Amino acid sequence: MEKLKEGFRWYGDSDPVPLSFIRQSGASSVFSSLHHIPYGELWSVGEIEKHKGKVAAAGLEWDVVESLPVSEDIKLRSGDYLRHIENYRESIRNLSACGIRKIIYNFMPVLDWIRTDLHYRLPDGSRCLRFDPVQFAAFDIFVLKRSGAAEERSPECVAKAEAFFSSLDGDGKKSFERSIIDVFPGCKMGLEIGDVKKMLARYGGVTPQKLKENLKLFLEDVLPVAEESGAILAIHPDDPPFPVLGLPRIASRVEDFLEMFEACPSASNTVCFCTGSLSAGLHNDLASMVDRLAGRIRVAHLRSTQVEPDGSFFEAGHLEGRVPMVRVVRRLMEIQDKILASGGEKIVFRPDHGRDMADDLSKPPTDNPGYSFIGRMKGLCEIRGVMEAISKGA
Repeated sequence: MEKLKEGFRWYGDSDPVPLSFIRQSGASSVFSSLHHIPYGELWSVGEIEKHKGKVAAAGLEWDVVESLPVSEDIKLRSGDYLRHIENYRESIRNLSACGIRKIIYNFMPVLDWIRTDLHYRLPDGSRCLRFDPVQFAAFDIFVLKRSGAAEERSPECVAKAEAFFSSLDGDGKKSFERSIIDVFPGCKMGLEIGDVKKMLARYGGVTPQKLKENLKLFLEDVLPVAEESGAILAIHPDDPPFPVLGLPRIASRVEDFLEMFEACPSASNTVCFCTGSLSAGLHNDLASMVDRLAGRIRVAHLRSTQVEPDGSFFEAGHLEGRVPMVRVVRRLMEIQDKILASGGEKIVFRPDHGRDMADDLSKPPTDNPGYSFIGRMKGLCEIRGVMEAISKGA
C-alpha cells in the first residue's frame, strides 16, 4: 500500500517553528492559512501567491488550507453574511486558481476549540493540553457567569469548581480566563469576557437543528463553486465533541457527518478526519468511524487523547490513548489505494498537537499552544514508522 502524504502545520511568518524545520522533519506538505486576513474577508490571488511562494521557497508545498474561516455572521445567517459568503466563494476560486484545492473549515460557534490547561505537566516532565470539566465549570459559572451554568451541573461539580476558582489569585484568574477565550488558531483577537457574552447572546434560541440547517444552506452556497474549481471542503469536527456553554454542537459524532453528506451529497463535501478531536468523546469509536466515513476522507489530523473517569482528557502520545492509531492508519492507506486507483490524489495528514518536551520546554510560551516542534516531529516519526511497516506487509 502507498504511504499517506506527510504534512505539518505552519502558522506563517510569526510561527516560532520555521519552514526550514518542517522540511527537516521529512514532511513535504504544509497545512496553512492567511491568518492576517479577518474572518469573512476575501483572500486575493496576490495574497495567496505570496504565501504559497514562501512555502515553495523552502522546498515545501502549500497543499491544504487550514483553515478558510467561516464567520459568525455566516453561521447565524445574519448581519453581513451575504457579503461574507460571496467572499468565501471567490476565495475558493482564487485558491483553486493557485493550485490549492483542499480546504478545511469548521462550524463551531463562538470558540474554535477549548482547553482549560495549556501547559499540563505529565509525570515524565513533558507538557500538553488538557480539558478539565471542573475547571471549565469554574470558567462558565464564575468568570463568564452564564445564566443556567450552575444548574446544568451536579452540586458536587459546582462545589469543586468554586474551590478551584477560589484557589487562584488575581493573576491566576486572568491567565485562566485568557487560556480559554483567546486561543483562536494563528491569531489573537483580543477578546474580553464581555465580547464572549455578546457572541453567546447571538446564539440564544439557536438549536442544533437550526445550526445544521444553516450549515446546509452555507454548503449549498459554496459547494457548487468547489465543484467547478475541482476543490474539496473538509469540515473539522467539534473540539471537544460535546456541548459547551449551552451552544449547539453539530459535528461531534458519526451521525452528524452522515446527515450532512446526505443533505449535501456533492463529492466536494468531505470531512477532515481529526482523530484527536473525535476521540475526546467517549461516544465515538474511531475504528468504526473511519470505516463509515471512508468515502469522504481526503485530509486527516492524527493524534490521540486519554480520557479520564471524570471526563477530563489530555493529549496522549500519537500511538497511545483512545485512538487505535495503527488500525486507523492502515484503513486510511486502504482508502487511499482506492482513491489512487480511480485517478485521485493521496490523502494528506499532519501530526496534530504535540507535547512540549526536551529543548522546547525551555522556550517561552507561544501563541500556538500544542504546536511545538519536537513533540509533533516525534508524532510524525511514529506514524511514519507505522506506515512503513504497513507498506512492507507487516
